[in-house]
Amino acid sequence: MAFTFHRQPFKAVYKATTVLYVLVSIPVWVLIAIVPAWRPRRSWTVGRTLTVKLIRTYITVMFNTDLPASPPPAIIAASPSAKEVGFAWVDPAPDLITGEIRDLAQANGVKAEKSCGYWYGPRGADGAPGQRASKGEKVILHMHGGGYVMGTSHPANTPMVACYNGFLEHFPKGMRIFGCDYRVASAAPFPPANPFPAALIDAVAAYRYLVEDVGFEPENIIIGGDSAGGALALALGRYLAINNFPNLRNAAGLLLLSPTADWAATHDEGDCAMKRNSPTDYVQAIVSSDYTRRALVGKLPADTAATNIWFSPGSRRLNNVQGAFASLPPVCMVTGGGEITLDPMRLLKDRLLEDMGEERVFYLEAPDASHDFFTAPWHEPERTDGLRKVAEWVRKVWGEGS
Repeated sequence: MAFTFHRQPFKAVYKATTVLYVLVSIPVWVLIAIVPAWRPRRSWTVGRTLTVKLIRTYITVMFNTDLPASPPPAIIAASPSAKEVGFAWVDPAPDLITGEIRDLAQANGVKAEKSCGYWYGPRGADGAPGQRASKGEKVILHMHGGGYVMGTSHPANTPMVACYNGFLEHFPKGMRIFGCDYRVASAAPFPPANPFPAALIDAVAAYRYLVEDVGFEPENIIIGGDSAGGALALALGRYLAINNFPNLRNAAGLLLLSPTADWAATHDEGDCAMKRNSPTDYVQAIVSSDYTRRALVGKLPADTAATNIWFSPGSRRLNNVQGAFASLPPVCMVTGGGEITLDPMRLLKDRLLEDMGEERVFYLEAPDASHDFFTAPWHEPERTDGLRKVAEWVRKVWGEGS
């Protein structure tokens, strides 16, 4: 059960005990890691081995106590630093919510609401973010990770900034990034809020904002995301493809970084990646707690996360999925061979290849990498190698030379 110690004084006692445990354990972990054969992967350094253990412990503590909350957008918008951090409001787009997503929204009591995002990259002459797009200007619309229950694209999120800095360094010069801050979900023991499709509705609004308000041409946009945001990016691309809005054409491509594709854990049996890659990853508490599944499903039937492609495109329990991805723009998927969610990502990759063909799907799996390694500056050389390879795909999608 997630958040067992979310109340005081249990939370304080648990956190203090964990700190003592870590302080005692670090010397032992270092001594063990000195021997290459005792590391999770022989290619790993002592530093990476220790870092993964510490991050895993930190995330476990969060999911046993409480999650970090971002300030409400209105507070950030009113702060003196709003311009500096690249804040921008995104108007809701209720007229673009239709079909199955509209039905799911009605069932879960979700409505289109004003949201926000953060700009990275070049700015206008006045230094303000969100300037009108120039002719041919390129942009990445990115959905942050966080299991759909936490996270932000605000510059205070240092892993996200590391990812964006990697994009700006290796991808075509002069491009911009807009980080979409979609509504995050919650469930008991906290007040339930923002179940599916709240995040997708906000992502649709962010895409409309880029095209209609800022003036980017769809062929100059790549929709991307990492972790849960990678799954959200895929959902947005698929939603645009299905509905084929006349004034909102689909993007040039989809960039999926470690997309979390199975919130129902349908692969967790036998020699699954959840077990064999446990020593080489750190998001166990997020994936195995069942909290995200409950938060996303909301008032829908409990098995929706296993049987609905919008929730889990890598689920083993999906039926009639052939052709579901056929009309997507080109896709780039980046994964790590050390991820606990590798099995559903590989199944998703196979489904994409079956529907789209090898010429439209670029799959990159770094053999010894952990989850979402583009956000981790310590995850070298996989991070830089991966960014360079993805940059080639980006240039190809945007029709630029190498």
